[in-house]
Amino acid sequence: MAVVPFNEKEVKLLARLMRAEAEGDGQLGMLMVGNTGVNRVRVRCLDFKDINTIQRMVFQKPGGFEATQKGYFYQRAREKDINLARRSIRGERTHPASNSLWFFRPEGNCPDKWFNQSNSGRFKSHCFFIPTRQDCPKAY
Repeated sequence: MAVVPFNEKEVKLLARLMRAEAEGDGQLGMLMVGNTGVNRVRVRCLDFKDINTIQRMVFQKPGGFEATQKGYFYQRAREKDINLARRSIRGERTHPASNSLWFFRPEGNCPDKWFNQSNSGRFKSHCFFIPTRQDCPKAY
């Protein structure tokens, strides 16, 4: 059962985003990117109050994803990536992205805070950041 509304076009869109943002971090890293994106659709708080679809989440401006500005993102979704996207849409969560709304790939160590959001951990090349329960209770 899905935790966010979706259509087949959005499943493929999320799959492309997950691959473009984290393919180098393997399937688990891609799932964490999907986890973060789905969280953004679910929460209705902070920078994501008006994000209510996968389409809007992927192309959010400002605050969206760098991958949408690069050609690799616009390649056709592969079946294995589509399957990962479906797992994210069904609400599968993986630490440190379980409650994350942000991630980025730093040159060095993960900062303790990023735009006033706490670091929840790192997986390979990406650091994940979470809101407080007070700011975004639906992220928990």
